[in-house]
Amino acid sequence: MRDITLGILGAGYWGPNLIRSFAETPGCEVRYVCDLRPELLAKISKRFHQVKVSTRFDDLLNDPEVDAIVIATPAATHAELAMRALSAGKHVLVEKPLAHEVEAGEKLVRFAETQKRILMVGHTFEYNPAVRKLHDIIRDPSFGDIVYLYSRRVNLGVLRQDVNALWNLAPHDVSIILYLFEEYPQYVSAQGLAHIRKGVEDVAFMYLEFPSGRIASVHVSWLDPSKDRTMTVIGSRRMVIYDDVDPEARLKIYDRGFEIESVMSGLDHADPSSYTYRVRPGDIIAPYIDWKEPLMIECRHFVEVIRNGGVPLTDGHNGLRVVRILAAATASMRQNGRRIEIPSLVKT
Repeated sequence: MRDITLGILGAGYWGPNLIRSFAETPGCEVRYVCDLRPELLAKISKRFHQVKVSTRFDDLLNDPEVDAIVIATPAATHAELAMRALSAGKHVLVEKPLAHEVEAGEKLVRFAETQKRILMVGHTFEYNPAVRKLHDIIRDPSFGDIVYLYSRRVNLGVLRQDVNALWNLAPHDVSIILYLFEEYPQYVSAQGLAHIRKGVEDVAFMYLEFPSGRIASVHVSWLDPSKDRTMTVIGSRRMVIYDDVDPEARLKIYDRGFEIESVMSGLDHADPSSYTYRVRPGDIIAPYIDWKEPLMIECRHFVEVIRNGGVPLTDGHNGLRVVRILAAATASMRQNGRRIEIPSLVKT
């Protein structure tokens, strides 16, 4: 069986990571890298001697031996370029977000299904072993009921011009939350501030409400003094913190919570209407994680699905769900944080 042949579009910030990961993926050949900047292509040629470079996207699309296109270009171009690749009969892996508008995302999903081609979105954290372990922890009966979640994805820079902090950073958190909760939110509200560039929010706060009664809060920013990539999940019996920048303890489980005790009378029997709430102390556990690079897992998954068939974990519908939530959050932000009902999830 011949190798799956790829063309990678975009050699900027994330492109070299994709090139490396696919070059190290068994059963895969990176044939082309395309970018409009010759100086970046020169660096790619120096590092990856076997890869052809081009400034023309059509070179990738017109090669009949190219099975798939990987898109790592500015977010505003994703939908158009993915549509061109699908129209050329290629499978597509597009970096997050899938699209900037719900309608464009819906068209992509429908067209991929019509073309019988794989459309996959680069929600890399859903392939992260720590996030998968977190999913198992909060579903264990010992964790109790999931109550709420809050996340922070902040840093000082990098300032973007094509998208705001919400669309740049929050796709990660939203995709993780949907994966963990296994349900779709009903309402969203959001507020943001454009401090550096007018019209481009560099800080945003988003609040999601779910049918089960769970809530999730997301804070993203380019204006914080230090890098913070944490997510805290509160359960009725345990709590857990996921810290993506702590390689030694990415997960910490806190065996703590509240316990209800009956108030005993002097006759040594309980008054059924009297209770007290006592903090229950407990251990902090840092579970072992069999660590593998998430991007490598994602790239291998894309190649395997092309070769063997099936539906990717982060397929087009997965990407579209995230776009719908971010679009509703943007509408809320433009209306000074008004609570917005998110349309019911229907298959496109």
